[in-house]
Amino acid sequence: MINKKYLDELTYQIVGAAIEVHKIMGKGLLENVYHQCLKEELLQRNINFMTEMQIPVVYKGKLLNIDFRCDLLIEQCIVVELKSVNEMTSVFDAQLLTYMKLLKCPKGILINFNCNNIFKEGQKTLVNEFFSVLP
Repeated sequence: MINKKYLDELTYQIVGAAIEVHKIMGKGLLENVYHQCLKEELLQRNINFMTEMQIPVVYKGKLLNIDFRCDLLIEQCIVVELKSVNEMTSVFDAQLLTYMKLLKCPKGILINFNCNNIFKEGQKTLVNEFFSVLP
């Protein structure tokens, strides 16, 4: 069963994997490079994930043809969005929150590899109403 403690521990592992990628690769590369490296790091750590997963959008009972894709869905409960940008904006928060809602995931992590320190400035964790009802 998923609970807050499990999600917090998994978040710690995901951020640790991102820190390892950043330590080896540095900043200034394209997002796709970090995406591939992080996938390898997650595999090495035996963390289950889906990548570039299409997110279904249902409106009034009808599945719409909208091409939303999340970078990573970890263990079916945490959405991870990767960036390599100079500045993080609220648009990225909104994107992640939308993906979390559509996938019914309680937690999401934004990771920006174009920074000096992933832990201090390169990651942001978001939770939603699904998180608040977990034990």
